[in-house]
Amino acid sequence: MGVKSKAAAAILVLLLFFGSLWLQGGLDYHWDSCIKGYNNVNKLHQLSNSSGGDGAEGPQVLQGCPGQTFQVSLLLSHLLAAPAYTSDVLLQPYLSSWDELVKFMDALGPMVGLISKEIESKTSIIRQLALLAEENPEAELGPDLHSIDSETTEAGTKKSLEASQHTGAYHSVRSMIWVELNRGVVDFHQHSDSGCRTLLRLHRALLWLKLFLEKLAETPVAGRLRSPSELCREAYQNTLANYHTWFVRRAAELAFIAMPERNFFFKLVCVQNQEELSTVLNRVVQAISEVYDRTQKALEENGMLDLP
Repeated sequence: MGVKSKAAAAILVLLLFFGSLWLQGGLDYHWDSCIKGYNNVNKLHQLSNSSGGDGAEGPQVLQGCPGQTFQVSLLLSHLLAAPAYTSDVLLQPYLSSWDELVKFMDALGPMVGLISKEIESKTSIIRQLALLAEENPEAELGPDLHSIDSETTEAGTKKSLEASQHTGAYHSVRSMIWVELNRGVVDFHQHSDSGCRTLLRLHRALLWLKLFLEKLAETPVAGRLRSPSELCREAYQNTLANYHTWFVRRAAELAFIAMPERNFFFKLVCVQNQEELSTVLNRVVQAISEVYDRTQKALEENGMLDLP
């Protein structure tokens, strides 16, 4: 085996190991245990986004991208469906958003795609916990009014109570937090396989992707557009790198080197130029920000931002 072959083999081993450590958690459930939810939304191929940034003629429509696995229109539809009440997040569309984001990462090549495998394991864990809760409904505890939404109005409180009586423990971020705290399954001192700890790892990764897409959408007034590889590395250094060991950080650098050039992203979201890319990605980033901020608030209120 020559020097180049040995180097390639070493890089592959590093990246495989890196994928398993990416979110600092083991693979506790098999891939085939993943319970796919929110399937009705997957039928959508167009989405009218009324969340802002539209012209006077009304909301623009994101078209589906024929022949592609990743669909930015589906990603946006799931993200917009996730916020509930005043400050809660529904878990089914939240996890469906991650399904599309995993496809997005897989499309960037095998090196970056390795990262998505650990994310898939995290979404599988929460889905499995939700399935177990459905199979054992007598063990569920109904969340109180404030656990579902700490900012509900008097009118909204009644709706929240009615919703809590007809949904499971893993219906939303706040219902999951309340139930797991009351069951005592959240460990604040050592590793546990609780849904809350798993959500925190996904939450951190969502910030990384949010910053990356935000940077990719930037259109500088003067100067060159930086490479996606450089932008993704910078987003990583400002987010997930804070929780990773030196070895994992070095492995991440190798993964980002293999990232495609900017023209690839034009094709991935079916646009022709940077201006159109910025328009689409800004809408996605805005939707991610709403979901991220709500999740951040729920975790912070319950002292869960540093779960081991």
